[in-house]
Amino acid sequence: MENSKGMRIAATVVRYLLGLIFLVFGLNGFLGFLPMPEMSGAAGAFMGGLAGSGYFFPMLKVFEILAAVLLLTGMYIGLGIAILGPITLNIFMFHAMLAQDGIPMGAVVFLGTIFLAWAHKDKFSGIFTKK
Repeated sequence: MENSKGMRIAATVVRYLLGLIFLVFGLNGFLGFLPMPEMSGAAGAFMGGLAGSGYFFPMLKVFEILAAVLLLTGMYIGLGIAILGPITLNIFMFHAMLAQDGIPMGAVVFLGTIFLAWAHKDKFSGIFTKK
């Protein structure tokens, strides 16, 4: 991570915020304490297809909770970021293409994940090393 104090503070704040967001929404997938709006049209068809698989949403929520715990505890932050990368990209693309009303939140979680990956780029240097 960059050495500046401001960068460390910003990365810590973003890490905790993303961790809390994904912990709450991950747990909500199992406990249902937050009502989720009904979706229609292409967004509803897409979500219905994923739900119809029977496995996708439980698996997704387990990975959201796992990533949240990793970010909130500070253990294996790089792994937590790597897990959230494709999840947050999909959230953003879903809202950009199918349910535009959620674009702000989709952008926040996706950009937050990109920011964390950049702030912790040292944890990813090995995957960009040519053999």
